[in-house]
Amino acid sequence: MTLLSESVEKTTGRPTPGRLRVVLMLDVHEGAQDRFLDAYELLRYQVSAVPGHVSDQLCQSIDDPNRWLITSEWESAEPFLAWVDSPSHREMVKPMHGCVRDTRSLRYTVLRETHGAVATDTDAAPLRPGEHHPGVPGVPRPGPDGVVRHALSFTVRPGAEGKAAELLSAYRSPQARVDDTTRLLRTSLFMRGNRVVRCVEVAGDLVAALRHVARQPEVRAVEEAINPYLEEDRDLDDPLSARDFFQRAALPAVHHHAALKTGRTQRHAYLYPVRPGCGAALAELLASEDEHAVADPGGPLVRATVYRHEDLVVRLVDLLADPAADPATALGVAGLRAAAVLGKLAEVPAEHPVPSADGLRHLLAECAMTPVTDRTSADA
Repeated sequence: MTLLSESVEKTTGRPTPGRLRVVLMLDVHEGAQDRFLDAYELLRYQVSAVPGHVSDQLCQSIDDPNRWLITSEWESAEPFLAWVDSPSHREMVKPMHGCVRDTRSLRYTVLRETHGAVATDTDAAPLRPGEHHPGVPGVPRPGPDGVVRHALSFTVRPGAEGKAAELLSAYRSPQARVDDTTRLLRTSLFMRGNRVVRCVEVAGDLVAALRHVARQPEVRAVEEAINPYLEEDRDLDDPLSARDFFQRAALPAVHHHAALKTGRTQRHAYLYPVRPGCGAALAELLASEDEHAVADPGGPLVRATVYRHEDLVVRLVDLLADPAADPATALGVAGLRAAAVLGKLAEVPAEHPVPSADGLRHLLAECAMTPVTDRTSADA
């Protein structure tokens, strides 16, 4: 499952953008070469019509005829990322499903070029360690506690929520040890309506941990059982279908704050009704408020992680008190001013305005996700 790296590479930075070179390496099934070439012939002209596309090439290995390479150039990363995460992309690549055994996608900014005796530098600035292109995937890194946090989110068909919860809570935890440097720490799964959010915490290599989990028979059995209830079809045995699923399901952790406090905590998750286009602003607001809340030695907030993809914002918290006793802190807006800002960034009904006490209680009930599982691995 090398494709899982596609699902976990999400972070941001501020270097200068430039033209993008995409390298897609594929292993084609024995005997599927003609079907693969036919699928590419259809795909190449569709991709060339995508805004921002410059060119592409199809190459075959001279050492192994089943290994292929598709390289493409784009005006910048933004149009490529907008396309590769879109439903239209998933439709375009469907003819390749079943042809490919494995695939790996790499993305590079064009910095320097040489044509004969003419050498040129592009306008793009090289990345420094720790930097990432705005909006371009990057490897999730451990926090100060050495833990990597990531989430996957997907939806089930309306009416199938109960069956999905039953299936997702009924598997045996995989072994915690992945290898000498990586361990699974905790998996917390919540639902709100037909949306599922699975938060994972890993010490070490997140991609290696997700691959390890995906190979476990008990996990694969659950994933297969839940497939008929998903709103969007997937085939985790097909590399391209799996990559598409993990790309659209990725819900990266964008902020995490924690403090050492004594007492027994309870874990909660909140799915915020974000106004269109306000996801980034809401995530920043919650992060700023959580930083202050965890630093309060007498406050109930021990840990808070904000996960975000566009306008999908989920906050995972560990609290020392019942959320109903302090809805503002539970929601991540302890201050009156912050609560008022939340009222502008979230879809709040007029009859329950925020920051009124009634509005906060109502919003807490609307945001609260139902816990399905919260467990460590078998030997943790």
